[in-house]
Amino acid sequence: MEYNDDLVSIITPNYNCTRFIGQTIESVLSQTYRNWEMLIIDDCSTDNSVEIIEKYVNQDERIRMFKTECNSGSPVKPRNIGIQNAGGRFIAFLDSDDLWLPDKLENQLSLFDENEVVVVYSNYEKITEAGQRNNRIVNAPKKLNYKQLLKSNYIGCLTAMYDISKSGKIYFSDLRHEDYVLWLTILKTGYIAVNTDTVGALYRIRENSMTSRKMIVFKWQWAIYRNFLGLSFFPCIYYFCFYAVNSFMKHIR
Repeated sequence: MEYNDDLVSIITPNYNCTRFIGQTIESVLSQTYRNWEMLIIDDCSTDNSVEIIEKYVNQDERIRMFKTECNSGSPVKPRNIGIQNAGGRFIAFLDSDDLWLPDKLENQLSLFDENEVVVVYSNYEKITEAGQRNNRIVNAPKKLNYKQLLKSNYIGCLTAMYDISKSGKIYFSDLRHEDYVLWLTILKTGYIAVNTDTVGALYRIRENSMTSRKMIVFKWQWAIYRNFLGLSFFPCIYYFCFYAVNSFMKHIR
């Protein structure tokens, strides 16, 4: 598939997100940068979220919906379906319960002009499940290379997008912490990622969020170091210490 050089393809997996999917779509419609397409991939929802999505599809031709054949149980397959069908040079990710601020895309695109930049991300703000903002800002480093990223997943998936003209289309691996594995895979080629140094998105903290189950997440992180990257024991300990500290700092913000 040939890509449109100015088009941003936004990938949104959806599963039973009736409460929030409309707000998520509205945050995309409010973007100051207008040349985008939104690919929503429903993972066999059993609520009426599909009806809400269809309403937007009928109202705006930039929004398209796809469906999995059966529930996959994770965002990996839906996101990969989105990447496969994306027509834009830039691929961005937004989950069905999170929100973008209006200038998110506009702030990011100019930073891709640097040849070495393949991923652009931003800071983000945590909000409650009901959407309340309390200035809980999660700040990320201004620039990251592969070795720096090994220390922690500093890149919030809801804030990031990558340039397929430099990296090609990179798909999610069927691993836990799949977004972190994606960024590592891209940056391992020698490119860098940069931060807009602005707050670009709102991350909704939900009671059943997997990211709140820290011990499970720590096991996933260790498995990435040892099994996916094949690091020896002592480098794993070194990087895991950084990861644990950064995870704690994000949690208390």
